[in-house]
Amino acid sequence: MDAVAESFVKLVEILNELREKCPWDKKQTIHTLRQMTIEETYELADAITENNLKALKEELGDLLLHIIFYAKIGEEKNAFTLQEVIEGICKKLVDRHPHIYSDVKVKDDEEVKQNWEKLKLKEGRNSVLDGVPNALPAMIKALRLQEKSKQVGFEWSHKSQVWDKVLEEMDELKEAEDNGEISKIEEEMGDLLFSLINFARFLQVDPENALEKTNKKFKHRFILMEKEASNQNRALHDMNLEEMDALWNKIKNHE
Repeated sequence: MDAVAESFVKLVEILNELREKCPWDKKQTIHTLRQMTIEETYELADAITENNLKALKEELGDLLLHIIFYAKIGEEKNAFTLQEVIEGICKKLVDRHPHIYSDVKVKDDEEVKQNWEKLKLKEGRNSVLDGVPNALPAMIKALRLQEKSKQVGFEWSHKSQVWDKVLEEMDELKEAEDNGEISKIEEEMGDLLFSLINFARFLQVDPENALEKTNKKFKHRFILMEKEASNQNRALHDMNLEEMDALWNKIKNHE
């Protein structure tokens, strides 16, 4: 047994012991673990955004623990085992990579993804969009829907066409705002955001990651703005917008 296999077995043994002896671990179900798993996934995403490899290593471990925990619960319910989970993903990877494990020829990664979608339809899915989870955050879901529909050719041929669509949606949003129709404003705002996400995809930019970086930048600058106001023995709520904007620009220019 190599070192990786030994470490994996050790982790499984620890989880089994905790499940048997620890009051907290004994109480957990797939439902109580769900929210914690979501939090761990977001912490992993945050480490990726920050390009923090030390945190990435830790968060991968936390997520691995959750996977083993779910498998343990599945085994207790006689539903499935950890071995079946591993063998299942191994089989799926082999089946969906016929260009590696069979005689299928592909010219690039786009053709690989197209073949992947065709194989999933053969497995029983009714639509290429069936694999997009309903629980995904809206921005990520929009990106995945666009990526999936692209695999059957439902795609703009050039990014300039996508930008024209963004401008069109901006005009329609402004028209809805001028008319004061709340439901129409919401609809057009959604269309505009969807188009911007599509444009980001054509620019090969992850819109979720780009927005998160902007969130972090805004938070950092705002906290510095609060500190700068405090250094002047003032509070932001006592300042007008022009004064706060001056502080903001001062901080921005110093970065």
